[in-house]
Amino acid sequence: MDVAHCCLDGNADAVEFCPHDSYHHVLAASTYTLQEGDQPSRSGSISLFNVDANMGRLDLFHRVDTAGIFDIKWSPVGGSNVGSLLAQADADGFLKTYSLESCSDGAEGDFLKVINGVKISSSMCLCLDWNPSATSITVGLSDGSVSIVSVLESQMEVLQQWKGHDFELWATSFDIHQPQLVYSGSDDCKFSCWDLRDSPSKLAFQNMKAHKMGVCCIVKSPSDPNTVLTGCYDEYLRVWDVRSISKPVNETSICLGGGVWRIKPHPVVPGIVLAACMHNGFAVVKIEGDNTEVIETYSKHGSLAYGADWQKCESLQEGKNKSTAVATCSFYDRLLRIWMPQSDITT
Repeated sequence: MDVAHCCLDGNADAVEFCPHDSYHHVLAASTYTLQEGDQPSRSGSISLFNVDANMGRLDLFHRVDTAGIFDIKWSPVGGSNVGSLLAQADADGFLKTYSLESCSDGAEGDFLKVINGVKISSSMCLCLDWNPSATSITVGLSDGSVSIVSVLESQMEVLQQWKGHDFELWATSFDIHQPQLVYSGSDDCKFSCWDLRDSPSKLAFQNMKAHKMGVCCIVKSPSDPNTVLTGCYDEYLRVWDVRSISKPVNETSICLGGGVWRIKPHPVVPGIVLAACMHNGFAVVKIEGDNTEVIETYSKHGSLAYGADWQKCESLQEGKNKSTAVATCSFYDRLLRIWMPQSDITT
């Protein structure tokens, strides 16, 4: 069910609902726009929206102009940092963090305040992920490098950086159950895992055969410590068993009809994920043991499906709150949409 939509000020590539209490209504959307010519530039923005799906509301209340952004992520709930932080990976090679602040002069509304930034590389920062304690961020770079950055109060420092892949590194993430492990995936078709307890980080495994094209995203299942999900340009979402970290097993896979750019597990329902499928819109997928099936698709976007996220919630209630609001965005048409899946994801 469609709730609301709007056009952003640039090419839309990421949407992220804030997971922190009292800010579940806040949605961040980022853009990346290439201005071609003799002196090409890459500009971007972060827009904050107030979302109320039950009331059909999608209200812009704050916008920040930035370099072209490839990825944004809110800090995880329960991290050691105080407050709600938003990190951005941008085309100028910077990692930046903002805090979500409330106006102190009595005026209504919230805004983003720059906390810190560090230039990671002369290459572009393509993706990022926080560790569970919100003290480190892993960043993937366009030269194939992985960077680990410490985030402590107002200081950021590159702790490690190594050449993990041969081409652009579009996916990197911490293992939320074993945060000493970092996963990475690249246009070189390699799916890798690194152990941060060694310096430089030691390769725990590298699979070079399963993905037929570049690896776009890697997500650890929040409900199953043995499961990792990968998305690939070859249009397959793959489910991995990582109990033996030196030799992960590709348990099952499903073709989603478009490159699987982003995978988002449901905030409270195990085995339900939202996937952005580039040329084939968006899909809600149910993963149960060896069975993987598409239970719903959404095709109201007219361009590359890049950004997707669930609105955070504590539980699903009977009646009108049985579904969870979803935000999706597409690139060239600059479209942001809020919608509610129609399938019953609780059964």
